[in-house]
Amino acid sequence: MRTAVRRARRAGAALAAVLIFAGCDAADEELGKPRSPEDLIRVSPDDAKRGVSTGERLRVEVPEGHLQSVKVVRTRDAQEERVPGRLEDDGRTWRPTGPGGGRLALAAKYTVDAVAVDGEGRRSARHTTFTTAVPDERFIGYVTPENRATVGTGMIVKLEFNREIRNRAAVEKAVSVTARPAVEVAPHWFGKTRLDFRPEKYWKPGTEVTVALDLRDVEGAPGVYGLQRKTFSFTVGRSQVSLVDAKNHTMQVRRDGELLDTLPITAGAPRSTTYNGKMVVSEMLEVTRMNSRTVGFGGEYDIPDVPHAIRLTDSGTFLHGNYWSQGVFGSSNVSHGCVGLRDVKGGSALTPAGWFFDRTLVGDVVEVRGSADKQVAPDNGLGGWNLGWSKWKAGSARS
Repeated sequence: MRTAVRRARRAGAALAAVLIFAGCDAADEELGKPRSPEDLIRVSPDDAKRGVSTGERLRVEVPEGHLQSVKVVRTRDAQEERVPGRLEDDGRTWRPTGPGGGRLALAAKYTVDAVAVDGEGRRSARHTTFTTAVPDERFIGYVTPENRATVGTGMIVKLEFNREIRNRAAVEKAVSVTARPAVEVAPHWFGKTRLDFRPEKYWKPGTEVTVALDLRDVEGAPGVYGLQRKTFSFTVGRSQVSLVDAKNHTMQVRRDGELLDTLPITAGAPRSTTYNGKMVVSEMLEVTRMNSRTVGFGGEYDIPDVPHAIRLTDSGTFLHGNYWSQGVFGSSNVSHGCVGLRDVKGGSALTPAGWFFDRTLVGDVVEVRGSADKQVAPDNGLGGWNLGWSKWKAGSARS
């Protein structure tokens, strides 16, 4: 009997101890025991999460008290960058600010360090990290003209993308072309891989043009994201416009509106006429090889050393030196569509071809009139000047 009584007393004491312990916990809750950092400071996306979509939003918040400080660092391409942000007026929510409006970057690691003060004035700190998705496919744009180039007044800014662009409006928005002195510059799409920019009229000499690409993480097509965030610039030099009269076999060269010289030329023969219209110099070669098979002809010619070759179209129209034809300059058209100037084998600065080459810039305009051919297509080389301003602007994805 005594043993049973002692056991009952010990059990009662143990139960009392349990109740007292539980009562202490309850008392601590009532007295305001600090909440864990995970409960007090809530970070989205979740800690240690991988492959986070760029559509998720970065946010730090507390249900009570206020945030004292928030520091977010983005690490990408082995470079760290502080993510700017601001607290809401009540001090309970932090959101990123700046370009992109808080959109997360691809292929990046984010580190969040936040300090908060709860309703009882006690401080807590939380450290979290997450990584964003790495895209399988990227696109880039190749820019014409070259960075820091000095070009003629007819230069058109050309972006050629390495992949088809389906979200053209988003890509167009991420590219800006600005000029000093200021002038309206409008975009025009040619197909799904090319975006050109130009003003209404030829650039004013001395204009400084800046091309800014903010394509990084822009979705150009489903699952295909941009890679570049770069700035290019070029300067517009003097004005030079040359007028080729295919019918009369001459070319007038005007510099800043003044006639420099009139040169005898030969243009395309009746069976292979030269395009009419405005063409822009896109490439200059001291010497090059020209093979008829590369431009859709048969085996009519293969000249390994064409001197002073100035490219006018992507399809193969050049203004170049010619040493193999005699007695044709200024009198007849015998070429396969190019514009020829008298030259000598190996080229010479003393010939009409050498004289013109030495006075030409990429971006200069050569306009052909009087040919029996059609007008050059606006996407053949830098032929966009052959479109009127309203039609040009209508080619914007956001028009």
